[in-house]
Amino acid sequence: MTGLFIASVMLFTSCGSKSYSVPFDINTTKSAFRFETNNSSNIADSFASKLAVVSGDETPGEEISFGSDSYGSAILVDVDNHQVMYARNATAKLYPASMTKVLTAIVALENASLDTVLTANENCVYTEPDVQKVGLKPGDSMTLDQALHLLLIYSANDVAALIAENIGGSIDGFSTMMNEKAKELGATNSHFINPHGLHDEQHYTTAYDMYLLFNEAIKNDTFVQIIGMNSYTTTYKDAEGKEITFSCDATNRYLKGLVVSPSNITVVGGKTGTTIAAGACLVQLARDSAGRDYITCVMKGNNIDVTYGKTNSLLSLIGQF
Repeated sequence: MTGLFIASVMLFTSCGSKSYSVPFDINTTKSAFRFETNNSSNIADSFASKLAVVSGDETPGEEISFGSDSYGSAILVDVDNHQVMYARNATAKLYPASMTKVLTAIVALENASLDTVLTANENCVYTEPDVQKVGLKPGDSMTLDQALHLLLIYSANDVAALIAENIGGSIDGFSTMMNEKAKELGATNSHFINPHGLHDEQHYTTAYDMYLLFNEAIKNDTFVQIIGMNSYTTTYKDAEGKEITFSCDATNRYLKGLVVSPSNITVVGGKTGTTIAAGACLVQLARDSAGRDYITCVMKGNNIDVTYGKTNSLLSLIGQF
């Protein structure tokens, strides 16, 4: 049949490799691997069959898109039924800020064991007063398990660098691993320059791509357990072996009790992100009273209140479909 072509692409997962008949282009503007033949009812079979697919605004909405109540994009996905319940500007490329650390955790968990000891070098030292950090110095060491807790609960940027330097050999090396993993998961509208999300014009993603990444991350029990913690205390060692104790609270306002989710909806946990350029961002996992899982993502909220308010409005849609 004219126009029909077949391409084989290998998809690698933690359980091995799988072949599927779907070509893709890393430069495509489409985030989902959804390819149709001339017969629109015949959809190409791919790993996307187990993912929600978005092609535009699923619910246009009438929210203010500018001014004090503005946000850049938003998405609500029914994880179990692979259904996009709400999407607005879900494929718009925006800055993720510290939501980046979801992918950092994925790559770290796939490439090192939790008891791996990580040692800080000079590239892990951040002295800027407005940068979230533990205050690592060269020679400080902790396990990957400790680092993941500080990465996801407290959003420590120096700990993100610690993970990258030890697992990827360098920030650049780890970023390459991040981009390879993002491409593998279908997040083709994303590009990552660093493991923490501090601003770079070439570091971006989309709300839909964040769904893809977060959907992969929550398959790991350690990740889910960590993102649900509202505080953490640990002891790591300095270069001389002296113990340093560090305590922190979660950055997620739901976990801190500052924001209450709609009735019958439980927020399991998620990842925040905030910079001037990115605005206020939040991707997270929620669960209804029947135990069904949902992923929400709001990007570029004009402020934190807008982002949490929009998230709650998304959660309020659960049960209405």
